[in-house]
Amino acid sequence: MGVKADRALATRARLVAAARELFARDGYGATGTEAILAVAGVTRGALYHHFADKQALFAAVCEDLHGEMEGVIEADADAHASAFDGVVAGCLAFLDFLSRPEARRILILDAPSVLGWEAWNEMDRRHGFGLLVQGVSEAVAEGSLAGEPETLAVMINGALNYGVVWAAQDGDGEGLARLKTGFINMMDRLRM
Repeated sequence: MGVKADRALATRARLVAAARELFARDGYGATGTEAILAVAGVTRGALYHHFADKQALFAAVCEDLHGEMEGVIEADADAHASAFDGVVAGCLAFLDFLSRPEARRILILDAPSVLGWEAWNEMDRRHGFGLLVQGVSEAVAEGSLAGEPETLAVMINGALNYGVVWAAQDGDGEGLARLKTGFINMMDRLRM
C-alpha cells in the first residue's frame, strides 16, 4: 500500500473510532458530526470522502462491532466438541459482549431505528444471527435439538436480544447472571 492509501485508512479508522466512542456515550441522535470531527481530528471533507453521511458512518461502526462480536462468539463456540454446547457457549459469549454498554447501546438500542429494520436485520444475519442459524443447524443435524433450524434460531435470538435489554435495566446488578442462568436452563429443556 502507498502512503496516500495508508493515510486514508488511518483517517477512516479515526473517524470510526471517534464515532464509536460518541455513539456509545451519547447515542446516535445526540451525536453531531461536528463532535465526531473534533474527536477524530479531521475535516468535514475527510468525513464525506469516506462516508456518505452520519448514518453510513454509524453503519461502519456497527460492522466493526459485529465483527468483534463474531470473533468472540466463534472462539467460544468452536471450543466445544458438540454443536449443542457450541450454541450455548456462543450465545453466552453474545450475552457477555452485548452486556458491554457500548455494544448494547449501538447494536441493540440504536441500530434498528437508525439503519432501519431491513438493513439492521441483513447486517445481523451476516454476523451474529448467521452464526446462530449455523450452530442451531449443526445441533439439529447432530440430534441434540429438534425443529426447523431457522425458526429455532429466531426464537433463541429474540430471547437473547430482549434479555440483554432487560438485564441492563435490572436494578440490583444481577440481571446478566440471572439471564445467563435462565438461558442455560431454557436450552437444557430444549436439548434432545
